[in-house]
Formats: sequence, C-alpha cells, structure tokens
Amino acid sequence: QAQLVESGGGSVQAGGSLRLSCGVASRYTYSTYCLGWFRQLPGKEREGVAVIGYDRTTYADSVKGRFTISRDDVKKLLYLQMNNLKPEDTAMYSCAAALLECSVYTRGARYWGEGTQVTVSS
Repeated sequence: QAQLVESGGGSVQAGGSLRLSCGVASRYTYSTYCLGWFRQLPGKEREGVAVIGYDRTTYADSVKGRFTISRDDVKKLLYLQMNNLKPEDTAMYSCAAALLECSVYTRGARYWGEGTQVTVSS
C-alpha cells in the first residue's frame, strides 16, 4: 500500500521553471519502486513524462533537455524539475509508484497521486 501526494504546481510564464514534489508514504521498501511523472489534459490520453528506476531514468521526447526527474529514497520523495516551460506543458501532473513497466510508455501503475496543476502562459 502506498499513498502519494504532489505539490509544487502553479502558473508560470513561458520560459520559466517549476519544481514538483511527490511524497510517498509506503509500508514497503520505497527504493524498489519504479516511480514516474505523468500528465494529462481534459479529454486527452495520459502521457508519461519521466520515469526513474533503481539505476536509470527515461523521458518523453517532448521534455528531454528541459525536465529532470530525481528521487530521495531516504526522505521518500520524488521530484520533477521543469525548466524552459512551454504553453504545451500545461496539464495536470501526477506522480505514480510501482509502474507496471519502468518506462514512460507503461500501461499503468499500482499507485497514483491526485495531481497538481501546471499552467504555462505565453
């Protein structure tokens, strides 16, 4: 069982930065989880943004070079540093744990946060 809570969303102008955080409360060994950030617009499919496993990270092509995912296994926190934000990055961002596949193309995950809104204006 795990509970995830995101924070750090907000409104920013294009070119700006935001840092999202996700706290993971879990009875199990947090460090074994593959974790990820996903985003979704109303009426659209959820998109994998960035995923971090034990020894690798992967990113969606649309965010490579601008976003960085990281984790603190002691504090049980997951981060997403987002730089050079663009209007097309506007979405609800959710963190997830125990991904079915450790990939941005995963079919899903066992645990999800409720999300935090990111809005980028031009």
